[in-house]
Amino acid sequence: MADWRDVLLVDGYNMIGGWPELTALAQEGMQEARDRLLDLLADYQAYSGRRVIAVFDAYRVPGLGRSFVQGKVEVYFTKEKETADECIERLVGELSHRRRQIYVATSDLTEQHVVFAQGALRLSARELKVEVEENQREIQQAIDPDRTNFSRHSLEQKLPADIRRKLEKWRRQ
Repeated sequence: MADWRDVLLVDGYNMIGGWPELTALAQEGMQEARDRLLDLLADYQAYSGRRVIAVFDAYRVPGLGRSFVQGKVEVYFTKEKETADECIERLVGELSHRRRQIYVATSDLTEQHVVFAQGALRLSARELKVEVEENQREIQQAIDPDRTNFSRHSLEQKLPADIRRKLEKWRRQ
């Protein structure tokens, strides 16, 4: 990955708890909520140019933690006895010495203060949601500039949300 890009570190479960769409999905299953968040973050990363790293808390899960890439988004599950906040703070420290801006998306006020003291900028769950939605609108406008009314009848709008998610998941594979 390019070393110069700005970085967005996302507290994954904090976003799931802070975005109504993801909170509702989490009721069906946490994996579905994580996948939807990662899909949204992949689109955001592609459009914004920021490197996106999503961190999920596995504090009570035995193991060494793991990391992988999904949809070009780096995903970290913390190791045993490490919280997402601790992992994010460590990553801010590791990434901050390079020439880039680091943003941390969390609604945890204590964590916002800690990362701000380390030189990172903070975004609440709501602020990141607004940015993601704005990017989606801009992408849609770039794809179809003549489309000014988003309420046009399309097949996508007629499909149930769970079917749309499954089709989108298939499209990305």
